[in-house]
Amino acid sequence: MAYYVLLTNFTDQGAKTVKDTVKRAEAFKEMAAKSGVKVHSLYWTLGQHDVVAITEADDDIAATALSLSIASLGNVRTQTLRAFDANDMAKVIAKMG
Repeated sequence: MAYYVLLTNFTDQGAKTVKDTVKRAEAFKEMAAKSGVKVHSLYWTLGQHDVVAITEADDDIAATALSLSIASLGNVRTQTLRAFDANDMAKVIAKMG
């Protein structure tokens, strides 16, 4: 399983209906589960991004499909980052020349 960080910003549509954001977050978690993606945590944030989610998926395809699925609803734009825990990073370092 691989980890992903989703950096999310409200679109104009999402900002206009921001009072529904908690309901949309629950729908996101359900959509993720159906896609085989586990949502470890989800936070509303101050600063450059409105919402940050930490997820785990089998592969980049599952994570990207989830990001595109939520973006297609029109309430948010996402940027998905592949994240590495200490074990994964040790493997990366071991392969360095």
